[in-house]
Amino acid sequence: MKVSIFGLGYVGSVSAGCLAKEGHEIVGVDPNQTKVDMINAGQTPIIEEYIDEIIQQVVQGGSLRATVSAEEAVNFSEISLVCVGTPSQFNGSLDLSYVRRVCEDIGAVLKDKDEFHVVVIRSTILPGSMHSLVIPALETGSGKVAGVDFGVCNNPEFLREGTSVHDFYHPPKTVIGESDSKSGDILASLYSNIDAPLIRTEMEVSEMVKYADNSWHAVKVAFANEIGSICKEVGIDSHKVMDIFCADTKLNISPYYMKPGFAFGGSCLPKDVRALTHKANRLGLDLPLLNNILRSNRRHVERGLSMIMGKGNRKVGFLGFSFKAGTDDLRESPLVEVIEQLIGKGFELKLYDRNVNAAKLLGANRDYIMNRIPHISKLMVSDIESVLEYAETIVVGNSSPEFKDIQSRLRPGQVVVDLVRVVESSSENEDIDGICW
Repeated sequence: MKVSIFGLGYVGSVSAGCLAKEGHEIVGVDPNQTKVDMINAGQTPIIEEYIDEIIQQVVQGGSLRATVSAEEAVNFSEISLVCVGTPSQFNGSLDLSYVRRVCEDIGAVLKDKDEFHVVVIRSTILPGSMHSLVIPALETGSGKVAGVDFGVCNNPEFLREGTSVHDFYHPPKTVIGESDSKSGDILASLYSNIDAPLIRTEMEVSEMVKYADNSWHAVKVAFANEIGSICKEVGIDSHKVMDIFCADTKLNISPYYMKPGFAFGGSCLPKDVRALTHKANRLGLDLPLLNNILRSNRRHVERGLSMIMGKGNRKVGFLGFSFKAGTDDLRESPLVEVIEQLIGKGFELKLYDRNVNAAKLLGANRDYIMNRIPHISKLMVSDIESVLEYAETIVVGNSSPEFKDIQSRLRPGQVVVDLVRVVESSSENEDIDGICW
């Protein structure tokens, strides 16, 4: 393919060199004449392992050159990758001026180009930027319609400085957010030789994936460092602890616990986080990440409570209120906290949970139910229908399979607050409101 790459920094230079090595014809674009001259001389404008020899090889072979002219590059190519920087501004906001300027330049050239052209944003941009900035700039400059007269894709990169050449050929995934399937097909063909899962999705999703990834990486570093700080103070080898931690790929390094839903609770997580942070405080350690886990969890409980109250209905029914499906454990259940808050604010409630009903009679939590929360015990009913007939707002509190068909059982005017995404299509149904979707 003939490809133009805008921005010859880390991402742009590595992408240009590696794609040229794959056999594509590449023209790099940068307003910095020095960078352009270096590329054309077979030299790398960045310091990165292996990229110097790759650029020298592909320039000598004639598959890579550079220019300062956007017109020359767009007219030469069938697809443009935008790899310009998106630095932080003083207040922490993202500076998208380079992306805007490049899109305006590309749009001006597309105005007089007859062939279908795909514009791909590799730069890291916040969710919504494709629709609020990229597409308007391209459409204004070209006078054409994105997804019809030209294609637009978002294609986040997953390159680490220092290992970016290796990462280019061995990415964890290739994510394409596409305006239309034709554009996605063209971009996907560019990576046909890359051995990685190919994921094609909406542009907003692909924009957010990059931020989810980097935020998670930052959390992992901060988490390991805070655990390490505690270990050092108590004389434990932190690397041994984390080696064992990382060996657990069923729970720790896995998709488990990684689906947005309601707050955590139960007899273990709150208690153990509380104990560890108390120990750290006793040791004189300031550990902001660990210290704010329970605060974050409480904010999520408050968010759920606000959603329920915001529906404006006084009669509320709960389907499931143990801290997770398949258990009768109500200890530190965030749902019990929500129920108690609603009772205190004068809401009228009915509660159903098959496992808690059994526990009320003979389970391990019988004393807890009868002695600690007897006011809640009196609101419990023995079947789902009692809740559905009574409630105006129905709260789905856990993912028990018996709640899966709730959507088909609603009567006109009833609304659902879904805390666990028991209804997969809840984001498309105005009567069902998900807490994180």
